[in-house]
Formats: sequence, structure tokens, C-alpha cells
Amino acid sequence: MTTSRFALAAAALVASFVVQPRSRDAQSEQAPTPSLLVSADWLVQHLRDSNLVLLHVGDRPEYDAGHIPGARYVTQGDISISSHDHDNGLMLEMPSADSLKVLLEKLGISNGSRVVVYYGNDWVSPSTRVMFTLANAGLAERSSLLDGGMQQWIASGHAVTKEVPELRVGSLSPLRLQNLVVDVKWVQQHLRTKGYAIVDGRSASFYDGVEATGPRKGHIPGARSIPFTEVADDKNRIKSVEELRALFDRAGVQPRDTVIGYCHIGQQATAMLFAARILGHPVRLYDGSMQEWSRRTDLPIEAPGGSQ
Repeated sequence: MTTSRFALAAAALVASFVVQPRSRDAQSEQAPTPSLLVSADWLVQHLRDSNLVLLHVGDRPEYDAGHIPGARYVTQGDISISSHDHDNGLMLEMPSADSLKVLLEKLGISNGSRVVVYYGNDWVSPSTRVMFTLANAGLAERSSLLDGGMQQWIASGHAVTKEVPELRVGSLSPLRLQNLVVDVKWVQQHLRTKGYAIVDGRSASFYDGVEATGPRKGHIPGARSIPFTEVADDKNRIKSVEELRALFDRAGVQPRDTVIGYCHIGQQATAMLFAARILGHPVRLYDGSMQEWSRRTDLPIEAPGGSQ
């Protein structure tokens, strides 16, 4: 699977129905979390549900050319706050509870909504960022990702449309954020703590220090590496529970670890955290990620040439 579209999406910014994930091991030690994924066939059966909110993540021209009927177009800017201050600002930060409530209502989400997010082409990590935001808003049990996205919908023979749905504003009760986002201090306190695994979701070239995010190369000390591109197959379908567990095992993540994810700006890591959620791991996102960590000279970085 290529990474170009993922990189373009990140650059643009730095620029309940129970559906079990696919598994060949029904007696696995760690039970997978249900309802995170739905299939194209499931979605077509529920497309006319009055409480369904369907969100399309991808290029706007792609959406305009044809999308799943009833889908609303959503961007990262619709669910986050970004500062374009090159020296001090942070991209793609989680809004406050009050601000996020307003943003989600603008997308038509209400207390009784069933939300399905899907990606056009291969925009997996931007879509998992939307999913993570919904989880942090307390809507995890009513939010799912369409496995395989738009490509799987079309491959299954389902229709697309150019018709844009009527704009509807939802109504949500005050949000209780789930505290899934952590800051620098929290990460420092848990770097070497038993039961916590900090995981770098960037491509290996960044983790290894071949390429840089910000002024310094390398990764947060002690971090494991699970590149965001490894959680889906060549058809952009999320890998089976068995395959995901093997991926996390190879990285040294223990079955009951809380997974702390980071990447460049807090987008790519959400694909890895989505896989962690499927495996039943508690998750946290260091939202500032390497955009913040690498510019802080008081914070250590590990690289092939030694710590910096």
C-alpha cells in the first residue's frame, strides 16, 4: 500500500450494532472490541436509517464526483483546531468539550445518532482521526469505520451519487471528554512505566531518524514502532485481529498495555490506535506529537547516532 495520499493529507494539515472485526481465532486470549468496523453490506442495509450520520473523508473533487448516498463531506478542520505559527503553533489539536460539541452538531450529529465514517481512496488515517475524535467526545459506542472505505463500497456493487444531502444541524448534550489526549508531561511520566507502551505511528524512516519531523531526527526514547501503513492491507481493509495482534507482538506491546500513540501531528498515529482499540487496548494520543517534541530541546530524542 502506498503512503503518498496519507502524506499529502498530513501535509495539508501541517499543512448499537455489533459487528465483529475479522478474526480466525475465536478463542483469542484478548477479546477484540466490537462495533468499530462495519461492512459495505451492513451499511447498505442501514443507509436509510433516520439516525444514521455518514461522513466522507477525502479529496473534495472526489466527493463531488461521486459519494455514498447521504454522506456529508468532512475535513480535519471540521473536527480540530490548528495553529499555523511555524515556530510555536501545533496542528490538528483536539478542541475543548464546548467547541467540539458545536463542531459535531454542525456535522448533523445528535444524541441518538449512529455515525459511520468512511474514507475516499486511501485516506485511512484522516478517517481514523475523525473516529478518535468521536471516541474522545464519548461517542465511541455509536461510531464505526466502513472497512475498506469507498473502494470497498464500489467493489461491492453499491451505488454512488453526486447529490449533496440537505444540511442538518444536530443536537448533543454537553460532552464529557474521555481524556484520551495527553500532553508532554503525561508522556514523560509514563515513558518507562510498566503497563504503558509508547508507540510511534510514523513511517519507519522517521522513527529510524533517516527523515525528520521538525528540527531533530529520531523518536521519543523507549518508543516502539508500528507504522500507520501496517494496519491495513493492499485493499485498505483493516487487517484481521490475528494479523494486528502479531504486529503489536513484534513491536513488544504487551496484551494489556495502555498504548500511547504519537506521530507527526497526531493524525497517522490514530490509525495505529484504531488497531489497538480493535485488540482491546486502552489508548491515549500525544496530540502534540513530534511537531512539539522535536522542537523542545529539553526533551530527549533517540536516533541511530545516539540520544540527542
